[in-house]
Amino acid sequence: MAIKAPKIDLRTSPYIRRAPSVPQIMRNVVYALIPLVIFSVIHFGISALALILMTTLSCVATEHLFCKLSAKKTTITDFSAVITGLLLAMTLPPGFPLWMGVIGGFVAIAMGKTLFGGIGFNVFNPALVGRAFLQAAFPVSITTWTPTQVADRFIDFIPSTLALPFMRPEETAQWTAQVATDGFTGATPLALMKFQQVITESSSLFFGSVTGSAGETSALLILLCGGYLIFRNMLDWRIPAAVIFGTAISAEFFHLIDPDAPRALFMILSGGLMFAAVFMASDMVASPITPVGIFVFGMVVGFLTVLIRLYGAMTEAVMYAILFGNAATPLIESFTQPKIYGARKK
Repeated sequence: MAIKAPKIDLRTSPYIRRAPSVPQIMRNVVYALIPLVIFSVIHFGISALALILMTTLSCVATEHLFCKLSAKKTTITDFSAVITGLLLAMTLPPGFPLWMGVIGGFVAIAMGKTLFGGIGFNVFNPALVGRAFLQAAFPVSITTWTPTQVADRFIDFIPSTLALPFMRPEETAQWTAQVATDGFTGATPLALMKFQQVITESSSLFFGSVTGSAGETSALLILLCGGYLIFRNMLDWRIPAAVIFGTAISAEFFHLIDPDAPRALFMILSGGLMFAAVFMASDMVASPITPVGIFVFGMVVGFLTVLIRLYGAMTEAVMYAILFGNAATPLIESFTQPKIYGARKK
């Protein structure tokens, strides 16, 4: 009986593999965000979980609604709306009222994404658009913070989580006082630095045992999650590196001017800088793609972040710095296009 020889598939170089699809990339970003979601729930309890669910459902429902209104096939299966909802929740205080989170999710998709034509056409990071709207519309709620490791966090909601919609100013003041009375308020490291000149220990910032937004407190976990995306070749490492480098250089520059200003390590590890550098500034659509443009983008974002933190009215500034960088991206790319070999300037 003759034995058939095995077939050998011979190919010549280059060996080109199929590029990952948009849903594959987005799904892996969701995988990278899951550890941050778990960390947030462990540290802040069911209020953080409820906020994450509501913002994500709001983003998905809004995208599905606009697809139906425009008679297009729904795009919720590409996971981009899920990412927007997760990113938005990660940048909000854990006790942020749920109804406000729903509004933020709607604005993020409607104004930050659909208004520009959908995925691939957005000028700004949609989650940051929703966050910027909430910052302007609800400044009291978005600056009311929650300490970590509250005893009954897995049983009881933070009082502000279930606050009623559209409360009058006097009711808002009463609610804020109630939150403070119940022991749910806390100062973030940036607030302590700005108003009390207290610098939080780097170890606390690195491991995440501090007050802050739901998913922005642990620099170590953010680096690990970003490392997963870099390993899968789904994140351009140059963008977060440029933002961190720009922040470090700017912090040291201002420290030379004013020795009381914090050094680079504090500016990098505190607030939402690490989270924004890895997951926000690296938006594939709204960030530059030229090598020099990426460096300029990172320097702009880092400089504006440090400048506003030190001399602005707000404690945190990375959101506005990235939005400004997104707006400047077309201009940055137009000036940083690499020279074509053999081409002559007109």
